[in-house]
Amino acid sequence: MTMPSQSFWQGRRVFLTGHTGFKGGWASIWLHRLGAVITGYSLDPPTTPSLFQVAGVEDLVEKHHIADIRDHAGLADAMAAAAPEIVIHMAAQPLVRLSYTQPVETFDINVLGTVNVLEAARRVDSIRALVSVTTDKCYQNREWNWSYRESDALGGHDPYSASKACAEIVTAAYRSSFAARTGLAIASARAGNVIGGGDWSLDRLLPDSFAAWDQGRTTLIRRPSAVRPWQHVLEPVCGYLMLAEALVSRSTEVANAWNFGPNELDTQPVGYIQDRLVQLLPGYRWERDADEGVHEAGLLKLDSARARTLLGWQSRWSLDEALLQTATWHRAWRGGEAMLDVTRGQIAAYEALRG
Repeated sequence: MTMPSQSFWQGRRVFLTGHTGFKGGWASIWLHRLGAVITGYSLDPPTTPSLFQVAGVEDLVEKHHIADIRDHAGLADAMAAAAPEIVIHMAAQPLVRLSYTQPVETFDINVLGTVNVLEAARRVDSIRALVSVTTDKCYQNREWNWSYRESDALGGHDPYSASKACAEIVTAAYRSSFAARTGLAIASARAGNVIGGGDWSLDRLLPDSFAAWDQGRTTLIRRPSAVRPWQHVLEPVCGYLMLAEALVSRSTEVANAWNFGPNELDTQPVGYIQDRLVQLLPGYRWERDADEGVHEAGLLKLDSARARTLLGWQSRWSLDEALLQTATWHRAWRGGEAMLDVTRGQIAAYEALRG
């Protein structure tokens, strides 16, 4: 398995949207470790605490903009001033259940925000590659047992999923309309359900589970039989960085949509996760919630053959290992450890899995 190349990223200027978020925080820490020069553009951290705060991510970026991707002029000015070579777009409204109560804001951020990023990027001559991060939920979910491929139909039952399908269409339109003329290589990346230390988001399985454990409560689970493609956050972040490298070196071949999902055996029901947490967290307990709430997909799997074949990327941490690393990170935070060191240590352990 290949890994992001330090020789490639050393000194490379990167414009990263969403750097204050969970996944963006991990990406920032890894990019800094690789020697990249990062300009971050994002709203304030979405939670308190946050990975951004507890790991001191602000100290790792050269320029730190607290701003909104819906502000087209401000975004364009910041991107032009940064003069990056690579743009990684992660800023989003990422929560399915929140999209039911804030549908207009969800579409505004995820669709028009993506338009603003792409529009700004095509007008900055220094930019050679752009990775637009969406989600596995951009697919029209047929609740079938087959894994979705990049060529399968896009769609979305809920506002979040639909907004991400729209973002994929927008990204493809910019690639088709402007990439050849500007020399900008554009790709989109679709990952599974990510887990890892430093996620305190509402209405996500692991953050809700850790919050219940911290407070001595029983975790209530709406759909223990719902199946998801679980993976540690480092798996897709690794894919995004490798994809950006490939876009710079062989843009025509890889400027497309990409899945970064776990191995087949790690696509497991929610109840499996809960039973493992019982083993990993002393005193942890869970039970089924009688209220299933709003509609959420019951079965979703990804086919990542393209990434394995053309990028040399593959999932390396099993679900059990991902859960162990996530629980270890959370327990270290509870114990008052230096979380930037803990996070870097987990990245180093992941990098050591070359082969």
